[in-house]
Amino acid sequence: MNGEKYTAVMLVILQSTLYGLGDPISKVAFEAVPVYSLLSVRYVIALAVIMLFAGKRVVTETVRSSPKDWLLPSLCMGGAYVANNIALELTAATSVAFIRSLSTVMTPLLVLVIFRRKYNRKHIPIQIAVIAGLYLLCGYGGLSGFGAGEIFSLLSALLIAGSLVFGEDSLKRMDPITITALQTAASAVMALICAPVFEGGWDFSGADFKVWSIIVYLAVGCTVGGYLLQNAALVRTSSQMVALVQCSCPVITAFFSWLILGESLSAAGVAGVIIILFCIAADTMIKDEAHEVTKPSAQPK
Repeated sequence: MNGEKYTAVMLVILQSTLYGLGDPISKVAFEAVPVYSLLSVRYVIALAVIMLFAGKRVVTETVRSSPKDWLLPSLCMGGAYVANNIALELTAATSVAFIRSLSTVMTPLLVLVIFRRKYNRKHIPIQIAVIAGLYLLCGYGGLSGFGAGEIFSLLSALLIAGSLVFGEDSLKRMDPITITALQTAASAVMALICAPVFEGGWDFSGADFKVWSIIVYLAVGCTVGGYLLQNAALVRTSSQMVALVQCSCPVITAFFSWLILGESLSAAGVAGVIIILFCIAADTMIKDEAHEVTKPSAQPK
């Protein structure tokens, strides 16, 4: 595995760790604050942090760029994590993690349909195996049905795949920080619209210090850190590779869900963890055509 690919894998695993903790603690916060209210302040804080440190750079590159360079990955990313957090309020964190990770299958299909890019068939058995591992980890004995939470999880998976596919293309022309800022802005707008429409406004009356601490972590760690890590990885490797390595997230989510929420991990779940980790390691060893890394245009100082 070359250096760029190795770095990308490490970036995605770090992203999965941030999300793995974020999923179960989100459920804790949702017990005190309505979902859209929480998401609104989460994304506004995240956007404020980005603009504080890189606002001039973001504005300058956005003005110089065409909306087609950033609109689709921004809308997909914003929609994905709004849908994901709604799902977390409606069903078990491990179920959300399982269905969300189906993006690993959706991503190469979108690449094939949209960009007509050939896909190495050596990846197919690994993808089938990783889905089996995900089911053992998150679904075996735990998926009681297919309700609203599962529907939002499936929508999240599709939109995550879209954010990866369109994001990989956009990052050939724009830098990760600007794309991250625009994706965060899209997430904030969606949440700010949904709060008054579906919840009648914003309600933080139940938020205490613990809840606000969770919100800050979700804003800075999961949104700023998670979005930026994904975009930095997409500069170094393909969207298909990023989607596959993101399957490490349910493994980490299962650990934190056990630690924080008391959600147990069965023997089947342990087998699923082993399968997933083996598949991720095996897939990184497959040699594809070199991933074309096109650096974004020079950034203003």
